[in-house]
Amino acid sequence: MMGRFGRLELIDPLADCAVFGDADLSFAVKLAKHRTALGHVGRVIATTFETLECLRERYSEIDDTIKTLEEHFAEVFHGVDCTRIAVNENFKGLEGKFGCVYYNFPHAGAVKGFFDGHPCVNWRHENLMRLFFRALRSFMKPGGLVKVSSSKQAVGIRYYYICDGALQSEFQHTETVPFQEWHLSKYNRSYGDKRDAYRRPEKGEGYNVQRAEFDMLYTFKYEPSGNAPGPVKIRMPPKFGVLAACTDGPFKSLVGEGKKALATQLYKRFVTEISGEHVG
Repeated sequence: MMGRFGRLELIDPLADCAVFGDADLSFAVKLAKHRTALGHVGRVIATTFETLECLRERYSEIDDTIKTLEEHFAEVFHGVDCTRIAVNENFKGLEGKFGCVYYNFPHAGAVKGFFDGHPCVNWRHENLMRLFFRALRSFMKPGGLVKVSSSKQAVGIRYYYICDGALQSEFQHTETVPFQEWHLSKYNRSYGDKRDAYRRPEKGEGYNVQRAEFDMLYTFKYEPSGNAPGPVKIRMPPKFGVLAACTDGPFKSLVGEGKKALATQLYKRFVTEISGEHVG
Protein backbone atom coordinates (compact mmCIF):
# COMPACT_ATOMS: atom_id res chain seq x y z
CA MET A 1 0.00 0.00 0.00
CA MET A 2 1.41 3.37 -1.00
CA GLY A 3 0.79 6.68 0.62
CA ARG A 4 2.19 10.16 0.79
CA PHE A 5 2.94 12.74 3.42
CA GLY A 6 1.00 15.99 3.43
CA ARG A 7 3.74 17.94 5.19
CA LEU A 8 7.35 17.74 4.06
CA GLU A 9 10.19 18.82 6.34
CA LEU A 10 12.02 21.74 4.72
CA ILE A 11 14.20 23.69 7.14
CA ASP A 12 17.24 25.99 6.98
CA PRO A 13 20.00 23.80 5.48
CA LEU A 14 22.79 25.86 7.03
CA ALA A 15 21.50 26.11 10.59
CA ASP A 16 21.95 23.60 13.39
CA CYS A 17 18.85 21.97 14.82
CA ALA A 18 18.20 20.36 18.20
CA VAL A 19 16.06 17.45 19.36
CA PHE A 20 14.88 17.25 22.97
CA GLY A 21 13.20 14.45 24.88
CA ASP A 22 14.09 11.76 22.34
CA ALA A 23 14.22 8.74 24.65
CA ASP A 24 15.91 6.20 22.37
CA LEU A 25 17.22 8.74 19.83
CA SER A 26 15.26 7.11 17.00
CA PHE A 27 13.72 10.42 15.91
CA ALA A 28 17.14 12.08 15.87
CA VAL A 29 18.41 9.33 13.56
CA LYS A 30 15.50 9.89 11.18
CA LEU A 31 16.14 13.63 11.19
CA ALA A 32 19.91 13.23 10.69
CA LYS A 33 19.39 10.91 7.71
CA HIS A 34 16.82 13.31 6.29
CA ARG A 35 19.24 16.25 6.50
CA THR A 36 22.07 14.22 4.99
CA ALA A 37 19.86 13.19 2.06
CA LEU A 38 19.00 16.84 1.40
CA GLY A 39 22.65 17.92 1.54
CA HIS A 40 22.28 20.04 4.66
CA VAL A 41 25.45 21.21 6.37
CA GLY A 42 23.78 22.18 9.64
CA ARG A 43 24.28 19.72 12.48
CA VAL A 44 21.75 17.76 14.49
CA ILE A 45 22.14 18.20 18.25
CA ALA A 46 20.48 15.08 19.69
CA THR A 47 19.73 15.02 23.41
CA THR A 48 18.30 12.69 26.03
CA PHE A 49 17.10 13.49 29.51
CA GLU A 50 18.50 10.23 30.87
CA THR A 51 22.16 9.35 31.31
CA LEU A 52 23.91 7.02 28.89
CA GLU A 53 24.09 4.34 31.60
CA CYS A 54 20.31 4.47 32.04
CA LEU A 55 19.76 4.31 28.28
CA ARG A 56 21.92 1.20 28.00
CA GLU A 57 19.70 -0.53 30.57
CA ARG A 58 16.56 0.28 28.57
CA TYR A 59 17.70 0.15 24.95
CA SER A 60 20.09 -2.60 23.91
CA GLU A 61 20.65 -0.87 20.57
CA ILE A 62 21.54 2.57 21.97
CA ASP A 63 25.29 2.38 21.24
CA ASP A 64 24.60 1.47 17.61
CA THR A 65 22.08 4.31 17.43
CA ILE A 66 24.64 6.80 18.69
CA LYS A 67 27.19 5.47 16.21
CA THR A 68 24.72 6.03 13.38
CA LEU A 69 24.11 9.60 14.54
CA GLU A 70 27.82 10.33 14.67
CA GLU A 71 28.23 8.93 11.15
CA HIS A 72 25.81 11.64 10.09
CA PHE A 73 27.88 14.27 11.97
CA ALA A 74 25.34 14.68 14.75
CA GLU A 75 26.34 15.49 18.32
CA VAL A 76 24.75 13.56 21.17
CA PHE A 77 24.34 14.95 24.70
CA HIS A 78 22.91 13.01 27.64
CA GLY A 79 21.40 14.17 30.93
CA VAL A 80 19.95 17.30 29.31
CA ASP A 81 17.16 19.22 31.03
CA CYS A 82 15.61 21.21 28.19
CA THR A 83 14.54 23.95 30.61
CA ARG A 84 18.12 24.59 31.75
CA ILE A 85 20.23 24.46 28.60
CA ALA A 86 21.52 27.97 29.29
CA VAL A 87 23.57 26.57 32.20
CA ASN A 88 24.55 23.35 30.43
CA GLU A 89 28.22 23.35 29.42
CA ASN A 90 27.46 21.33 26.27
CA PHE A 91 25.45 24.22 24.87
CA LYS A 92 28.11 26.89 25.22
CA GLY A 93 28.87 28.34 21.81
CA LEU A 94 25.49 27.32 20.38
CA GLU A 95 23.80 30.63 21.10
CA GLY A 96 21.90 31.90 18.07
CA LYS A 97 22.64 28.75 16.05
CA PHE A 98 19.36 26.80 16.04
CA GLY A 99 17.22 27.09 12.94
CA CYS A 100 14.80 24.42 14.14
CA VAL A 101 14.06 22.64 17.42
CA TYR A 102 11.98 19.50 17.91
CA TYR A 103 10.27 18.21 21.04
CA ASN A 104 8.03 15.22 20.38
CA PHE A 105 5.38 14.34 22.96
CA PRO A 106 6.84 16.24 25.94
CA HIS A 107 6.01 15.05 29.43
CA ALA A 108 7.11 16.29 32.83
CA GLY A 109 7.38 12.77 34.23
CA ALA A 110 4.86 10.73 36.17
CA VAL A 111 4.18 11.08 39.88
CA LYS A 112 3.16 7.65 41.12
CA GLY A 113 -0.52 7.39 41.94
CA PHE A 114 -1.60 10.60 40.18
CA PHE A 115 -2.96 10.92 36.65
CA ASP A 116 -1.42 13.75 34.62
CA GLY A 117 -4.45 16.01 34.85
CA HIS A 118 -4.67 15.95 38.66
CA PRO A 119 -4.32 19.50 40.06
CA CYS A 120 -1.64 18.36 42.51
CA VAL A 121 0.72 17.50 39.64
CA ASN A 122 -0.59 19.16 36.47
CA TRP A 123 1.32 22.37 37.21
CA ARG A 124 4.54 20.49 36.37
CA HIS A 125 3.47 20.04 32.75
CA GLU A 126 2.45 23.67 32.38
CA ASN A 127 5.78 24.86 33.77
CA LEU A 128 7.70 22.52 31.47
CA MET A 129 6.37 24.23 28.37
CA ARG A 130 6.83 27.74 29.69
CA LEU A 131 10.41 27.11 30.79
CA PHE A 132 11.24 25.17 27.62
CA PHE A 133 10.39 28.03 25.30
CA ARG A 134 12.06 30.60 27.55
CA ALA A 135 15.27 28.54 27.62
CA LEU A 136 15.35 28.42 23.80
CA ARG A 137 15.42 32.18 23.26
CA SER A 138 19.20 32.53 23.51
CA PHE A 139 19.83 29.66 21.10
CA MET A 140 17.33 30.38 18.31
CA LYS A 141 18.04 32.21 15.10
CA PRO A 142 15.41 34.90 14.42
CA GLY A 143 12.78 33.23 12.27
CA GLY A 144 13.80 29.80 13.53
CA LEU A 145 11.12 27.17 14.03
CA VAL A 146 10.11 25.11 17.04
CA LYS A 147 8.00 21.99 16.46
CA VAL A 148 6.20 20.34 19.36
CA SER A 149 3.99 17.30 18.96
CA SER A 150 1.31 16.22 21.40
CA SER A 151 -2.07 14.53 21.49
CA LYS A 152 -4.94 16.98 21.34
CA GLN A 153 -6.57 14.85 24.04
CA ALA A 154 -3.57 15.06 26.38
CA VAL A 155 -4.37 16.04 29.96
CA GLY A 156 -0.70 16.54 30.88
CA ILE A 157 0.89 18.68 28.17
CA ARG A 158 -2.26 20.35 26.90
CA TYR A 159 -2.21 22.27 23.64
CA TYR A 160 -2.96 25.45 25.60
CA TYR A 161 0.20 25.01 27.66
CA ILE A 162 2.27 24.63 24.48
CA CYS A 163 0.78 27.68 22.77
CA ASP A 164 0.81 29.87 25.88
CA GLY A 165 4.38 28.92 26.75
CA ALA A 166 5.47 29.80 23.22
CA LEU A 167 3.68 33.14 23.19
CA GLN A 168 5.21 34.23 26.50
CA SER A 169 8.67 33.94 24.93
CA GLU A 170 7.90 35.49 21.51
CA PHE A 171 7.34 32.32 19.54
CA GLN A 172 4.40 32.86 17.22
CA HIS A 173 2.15 29.95 16.28
CA THR A 174 2.25 29.39 12.51
CA GLU A 175 0.41 26.12 11.92
CA THR A 176 -0.98 22.91 13.37
CA VAL A 177 -1.10 19.74 11.28
CA PRO A 178 -1.98 16.11 12.01
CA PHE A 179 1.18 14.37 13.19
CA GLN A 180 0.67 11.40 10.88
CA GLU A 181 0.83 13.67 7.83
CA TRP A 182 4.31 14.84 8.77
CA HIS A 183 7.26 13.53 6.77
CA LEU A 184 9.20 12.67 9.95
CA SER A 185 6.37 11.01 11.86
CA LYS A 186 7.38 7.39 11.22
CA TYR A 187 9.93 6.64 13.92
CA ASN A 188 10.02 4.30 16.92
CA ARG A 189 8.12 6.04 19.68
CA SER A 190 8.76 4.91 23.22
CA TYR A 191 7.46 5.46 26.72
CA GLY A 192 10.65 7.18 27.81
CA ASP A 193 10.76 5.35 31.14
CA LYS A 194 11.65 1.94 32.58
CA ARG A 195 8.80 0.26 30.68
CA ASP A 196 10.89 0.53 27.52
CA ALA A 197 13.16 -2.25 28.82
CA TYR A 198 10.39 -4.81 28.21
CA ARG A 199 7.75 -3.12 26.05
CA ARG A 200 8.91 -1.69 22.74
CA PRO A 201 7.15 -0.41 19.60
CA GLU A 202 8.72 -3.00 17.30
CA LYS A 203 7.13 -5.73 19.42
CA GLY A 204 3.70 -4.43 18.56
CA GLU A 205 3.16 -2.76 21.92
CA GLY A 206 1.39 0.55 21.66
CA TYR A 207 0.26 3.24 24.05
CA ASN A 208 -2.67 2.23 26.19
CA VAL A 209 -4.52 5.53 26.10
CA GLN A 210 -3.20 7.33 23.02
CA ARG A 211 -4.79 7.24 19.59
CA ALA A 212 -2.63 8.24 16.64
CA GLU A 213 -5.39 10.17 14.90
CA PHE A 214 -5.41 12.69 17.77
CA ASP A 215 -1.67 13.41 17.59
CA MET A 216 -0.88 16.90 16.30
CA LEU A 217 2.25 18.83 15.32
CA TYR A 218 2.37 22.45 16.48
CA THR A 219 4.84 24.80 14.76
CA PHE A 220 6.09 28.13 16.10
CA LYS A 221 8.38 30.81 14.66
CA TYR A 222 10.76 32.81 16.81
CA GLU A 223 10.03 36.49 16.21
CA PRO A 224 11.93 38.52 18.82
CA SER A 225 10.78 42.10 19.24
CA GLY A 226 14.13 43.34 20.48
CA ASN A 227 12.69 44.00 23.92
CA ALA A 228 13.19 41.65 26.85
CA PRO A 229 9.99 39.72 27.60
CA GLY A 230 8.54 39.86 31.07
CA PRO A 231 9.37 37.18 33.64
CA VAL A 232 8.04 33.77 32.70
CA LYS A 233 4.88 32.94 34.62
CA ILE A 234 5.54 29.91 36.79
CA ARG A 235 2.83 27.85 38.45
CA MET A 236 3.77 27.09 42.04
CA PRO A 237 3.32 23.58 43.49
CA PRO A 238 0.58 22.84 46.03
CA LYS A 239 1.41 23.73 49.60
CA PHE A 240 2.04 21.03 52.18
CA GLY A 241 -1.41 21.50 53.69
CA VAL A 242 -3.06 20.88 50.32
CA LEU A 243 -1.12 17.65 49.83
CA ALA A 244 -1.84 16.51 53.38
CA ALA A 245 -5.57 17.08 52.81
CA CYS A 246 -5.63 15.16 49.50
CA THR A 247 -7.93 12.12 49.62
CA ASP A 248 -7.38 10.57 46.20
CA GLY A 249 -4.48 9.37 44.09
CA PRO A 250 -1.70 7.85 46.21
CA PHE A 251 -3.35 9.24 49.36
CA LYS A 252 -6.59 7.32 48.88
CA SER A 253 -5.81 4.51 51.32
CA LEU A 254 -3.45 6.39 53.64
CA VAL A 255 -4.17 7.83 57.07
CA GLY A 256 -2.21 9.26 59.95
CA GLU A 257 1.57 9.21 59.85
CA GLY A 258 1.69 7.34 56.55
CA LYS A 259 -0.27 10.08 54.84
CA LYS A 260 1.82 12.79 56.48
CA ALA A 261 5.04 11.08 55.40
CA LEU A 262 3.95 10.90 51.75
CA ALA A 263 2.80 14.52 51.80
CA THR A 264 6.19 15.54 53.19
CA GLN A 265 8.03 13.50 50.58
CA LEU A 266 6.06 14.94 47.67
CA TYR A 267 6.26 18.48 49.00
CA LYS A 268 10.06 18.29 49.22
CA ARG A 269 10.23 16.83 45.73
CA PHE A 270 8.02 19.54 44.27
CA VAL A 271 10.00 22.32 45.97
CA THR A 272 13.18 20.84 44.51
CA GLU A 273 11.62 20.69 41.04
CA ILE A 274 10.41 24.27 41.14
CA SER A 275 13.95 25.28 42.12
CA GLY A 276 15.16 23.90 38.80
CA GLU A 277 17.14 20.95 40.12
CA HIS A 278 17.08 17.53 38.49
CA VAL A 279 14.99 14.93 40.26
CA GLY A 280 15.61 11.27 39.47
